[in-house]
Amino acid sequence: MSDTTTGTAIGTAITGAPPAGRRGGPGGRMGRVRWWTYLLLGVAAFGSLFPLYWMFIVASTDSATATKMPPEIVPGDNFFHLAGLVFDTVPFLQSILNSLFVALTIGVGQALLCALGGFAFGKLRFRGRDVLFLVVVLTMTVPTQLAIIPQYMIVSWLGWVDTLQAVTVPGLASAFGIFWMRQHIAGTVSDELMQAARIDGASTWQMFWRIVFPIVRPAAFVLGLFGFVTAWNDFLWPFIVLKSPDRFTAQIAIKALQNSFSIDLGLAMSGSFLATLPLLVLFIVVGRRMVAGILDGAFKG
Repeated sequence: MSDTTTGTAIGTAITGAPPAGRRGGPGGRMGRVRWWTYLLLGVAAFGSLFPLYWMFIVASTDSATATKMPPEIVPGDNFFHLAGLVFDTVPFLQSILNSLFVALTIGVGQALLCALGGFAFGKLRFRGRDVLFLVVVLTMTVPTQLAIIPQYMIVSWLGWVDTLQAVTVPGLASAFGIFWMRQHIAGTVSDELMQAARIDGASTWQMFWRIVFPIVRPAAFVLGLFGFVTAWNDFLWPFIVLKSPDRFTAQIAIKALQNSFSIDLGLAMSGSFLATLPLLVLFIVVGRRMVAGILDGAFKG
């Protein structure tokens, strides 16, 4: 080994990083970020945020702004007036609380129940396991609209029409959630760990709650967050089963802002912006943790 090679190896061992200029180093190809990368990210961020900004512009002016040419690019000073009209027209605060209850219940329910289902399919041995898991996966190919009629018949038979149970209970578990957790558990929890816990006298529930679930908690958190957002934005099923204004979710309350013949876009955009604010706050608070949970599953899987 030459002196140059020896010196490079010693320097790498001391600093813990490869020398600059080499592939993978701070000055190498892997360490560089091209200008067009920032350009693409900026365009993507602009395309994602501009609809929300435009919604606020219309919500802070009036309906005429939506069709004005050239379009307005500066928000007006009418937002609080229109927001007050939203709360005067429909019980919007109660609708927000209803959506919060439904979304939180579904998010927590999917995180726990889908993790249980994924644990059963991923680590337990029982007759027909693979066939049942195949059936669960195949249900993801069926459009959700096809289940509305039988689902409504079941809800009606239970006497849950026009109740929040009708919106909450069907969303507590999902085929995608079970598939997600099964794949994550199979890739992160070893069979040897399960065997060791069984030898130590742990029950099946203790194996799940004390060993498996703490390991896959980041993935369960991401799944619960997805379930929360999906339930918050759901319109079709709540629109079918909810009849009373005091049981409306936020999306149904926005629909109630318009009459049968015309739509006040300023009022509707104001209600839509108010319904979007909780999601924005949620992503600001837990966005980093959500990305970490997704990347955790990607690297471990």
